[in-house]
Amino acid sequence: MKVFRNPWWIVFGSVLGLIVGNVTILQFSTSVLMKPIMAEFGWPRTIPSAAVGIGTLCAAIATPFVGRLIDRHGIKRVTLAAIALFAVATAAMALAPAAALVFCAMFCVVGLFSAGQAPLPYAKSIAAAFDHRRGIALGVAMTGVGLGAALVPKLSQVYLEHFGWRGAFLALGITVFAIAFPAVGLFLREPNVRGTVGTGAHAAALLPGLDAHTVVRSRSFWILAVVFTCIPVVANGIIFHLVALLTDRGIPAERAVAVFGAIGPSLIVGRLLCGWFLDRFHGPYVAVAFIAMPALGVLVLLSSSDIAVTATGAVLVGLGLGAEVDLIGYLQSRYFGLRAFGQVYGYLFAIFTVGAAIGPFAMGATFDVFGSYRPTLMAFFVVLVGAAIAMLQMPRAYPYPAAGVGSTPARRAGADPVAH
Repeated sequence: MKVFRNPWWIVFGSVLGLIVGNVTILQFSTSVLMKPIMAEFGWPRTIPSAAVGIGTLCAAIATPFVGRLIDRHGIKRVTLAAIALFAVATAAMALAPAAALVFCAMFCVVGLFSAGQAPLPYAKSIAAAFDHRRGIALGVAMTGVGLGAALVPKLSQVYLEHFGWRGAFLALGITVFAIAFPAVGLFLREPNVRGTVGTGAHAAALLPGLDAHTVVRSRSFWILAVVFTCIPVVANGIIFHLVALLTDRGIPAERAVAVFGAIGPSLIVGRLLCGWFLDRFHGPYVAVAFIAMPALGVLVLLSSSDIAVTATGAVLVGLGLGAEVDLIGYLQSRYFGLRAFGQVYGYLFAIFTVGAAIGPFAMGATFDVFGSYRPTLMAFFVVLVGAAIAMLQMPRAYPYPAAGVGSTPARRAGADPVAH
């Protein structure tokens, strides 16, 4: 639509869509509804937790396939269909029976369809529409995930109080469709191919960049894969167990929860800061800085039980996690181009999701063995140091730099949209 020609409308639409993205619906809303479900069915916590884990794993598996479909058939066509299916699958959870296998299978379907309502389509549309300001555009857009983490649980609680957990799932499905479908339909845009907006495999082949087969055989891809596994392993592991870690040290539960509440704002700040820096400094150096922050946070958590100091450590961990989704979209666009953006982003985001699932399990299992989180925290510090060293092995020059910058990283910010 001509009224939405300015590329910042894509960012606006992305913020809206990601408020009801797959992570906020799969994990944050279900955490609110879990106890009423257990109470009705007489289940232990293991069953709904397993359902969420299976759904998240299915989303990770489906993401590369969704990315390939987007590359071949266009952002809007695939994403609008996925949103509709995701909304229906979420609403259908209202019909879940008291059968654990059926409940988990239904959540598996929710996870599969949620892959199209992940950051992937939004990141591709923004990467194609912005060049010099690509970093801050991605950073602003990804704040939608942080806003969703803050708003969706509260909305789920309102739905629960008025309609029960079954009605809440139905209302959440309607909410996903009502917000995300118009956001994508009105504001997202296909990449500009030599002056005309195009979709399909032929149009994708005209975009600058490498094909997915070439990308996954490159050393740079596997460096990024390692780094984007390490950061969520550490950050998600610590965040998931943060309240337990603090209360184990004698900090009152209400103060521990208050510290946990600081994570959400730090995720948003991390995304904005990372995007701003990416437009001004070489991406791997920015990545190392945002790896150093959670590493410092781990040291703080190892060294102190003071409430103010541990709160600082938790915020530093949140800043690192908040930057990662920005880094995935930005670095892959500069090193591999836009031709197979969806499929490659799908691979990296799937790796990120697996890392996010490993972290909490590893931290909990280690605690069960040693009776303390200290061995895990020390291992996490080593993991982050390794990730930083790996990131410094990335090439100094971007193969696909900002227009007019030659083969060196972008050092200035200025609107230079390449899609209209």
